[in-house]
Amino acid sequence: MAVRKSEAVMAKASSPQAVGSTAVSRAVRETITVGEIVSVGVLNLVRGTLVTAVKGTRDVGTEVGEAATAAVRGSMRAATEIGGDLGAIAKQAVRGAIQATEEIGGDLGHVARVTARGAVKAANDVGGDVGKVAGKAIEGVVEGARDIGADVGSLARNAAEGAIEAADKIGRAAGRTVRSTLSEAVGGVRSLMGELRLGRSANSRHPRGGAKARAASPRSRPARRRGRAPAASK
Repeated sequence: MAVRKSEAVMAKASSPQAVGSTAVSRAVRETITVGEIVSVGVLNLVRGTLVTAVKGTRDVGTEVGEAATAAVRGSMRAATEIGGDLGAIAKQAVRGAIQATEEIGGDLGHVARVTARGAVKAANDVGGDVGKVAGKAIEGVVEGARDIGADVGSLARNAAEGAIEAADKIGRAAGRTVRSTLSEAVGGVRSLMGELRLGRSANSRHPRGGAKARAASPRSRPARRRGRAPAASK
């Protein structure tokens, strides 16, 4: 249902009277509704809408950033109508935007930055917790990057920069809150990256699997040492 609606809206946006990225963003905003969110879920709605709206446009690089921002902000505004969790909505919307950008062939770093920035702005617009939303937006970028096999650390940094940029424009208090939240979030990303590197390192040392690697380990040495123990005294 969401895809059919996206196609109908895009037909309107592609008309001679509607030209440029503003038309695509407007088409995305019209598609992100409470009914569609309840029907298909935020992640699927954002991903499907962006792919339908942006794929095949003349300037994907410009279109996808603006459309993704419109999708994230629209999702959060819709969430306020039903009393939804802004942080959770932001996370899934940003994750969907990252997945869509990969499919479309857009700039992942740019989309990570502008969607996190848009999420913080939207949170402030509706009186939400900008710190919590910023942290959840980073989580969405991280999960989206893992979904598509992208550079988690790089995209998380892009998103953090966008969130801080938005917070600083809101005010000093917002800037401090978001920085505090993101210092913890980025620390979690670093921990995750460390675990991933350890996993890859272990696989490279034992490419045939843990069971065979364990079988090949020199476990018989302690037995040989016991075998050379001196005989009991007479």
